[in-house]
Amino acid sequence: MAAKRGRENDNTQTPDVPEPELEEAFDRLVEEGEIRLKRSTLALLTTGLIGGLDVGFGVLAYLVVEHVTHNVVLAGLGFSLGFVALLLGRSELFTENFLVPVMTLVAGKSGPLALARLWGLTLVTNLAGGWIIGWLIITARPDLKPTAVEVGSHYADLGVSLQSFTLAVLAGAVITLMTRMQHATDNLGVQLVPGILFSALLAAGQLFHCVLDSLFMFAALVSGAPFGYLDWLGAFGWAALGNLVGGIGLVTAIRVLQVPHRVAESRDEDN
Repeated sequence: MAAKRGRENDNTQTPDVPEPELEEAFDRLVEEGEIRLKRSTLALLTTGLIGGLDVGFGVLAYLVVEHVTHNVVLAGLGFSLGFVALLLGRSELFTENFLVPVMTLVAGKSGPLALARLWGLTLVTNLAGGWIIGWLIITARPDLKPTAVEVGSHYADLGVSLQSFTLAVLAGAVITLMTRMQHATDNLGVQLVPGILFSALLAAGQLFHCVLDSLFMFAALVSGAPFGYLDWLGAFGWAALGNLVGGIGLVTAIRVLQVPHRVAESRDEDN
């Protein structure tokens, strides 16, 4: 009994130290974020443009499967092809840059201007690449026009509401959680699992993602959709706001709170 009480006392006196895996993941994220934030302008432009093109192939798969099966779950699984291309091609989406570079900013390894530069260039080039692939899809497969209009109109018609905002928050959280899981390992095969599952959830669940749903709306606009580019812009802005809240507020901020001492140590290293 005395030994048992001794063990209990030892447990009560043990400090609350984060798991080593959490610290390793934090260090890996900060290191990767430094690389992203220090890229040249040309590297950022090409990476973002390719990211829009890569995920566009997921849009093509979604539209083809939806056109043939009229099943949103199967179409969502087809859409995951775009995220496999993103991962294997080392390209990036705007929302994939919530967790990694923000961790670097919090760790004091970079500044807000570098983050704004990364976000701005990646977002613009994602959209440019997305419009190009949307035009190519509809030009090559005009039979997909009705499906493209139906899918794109769904997101354009969500409007500014609590429901559409929460859909955007969930989308931002899903993508950022996917990024966190992929950076927990260096094994490419393991990284593919969350890439496929979370992207399928994003599409099949019809969550509101500013870049991905813009690609659907671009394909619809090229197909003669009943909405215009101003409608797309409004939907895009509302979705982007919700994505930021979900990605940074629900996922990134909580991950930072898991390793506060490591954040403090990292900031002290630069002082």
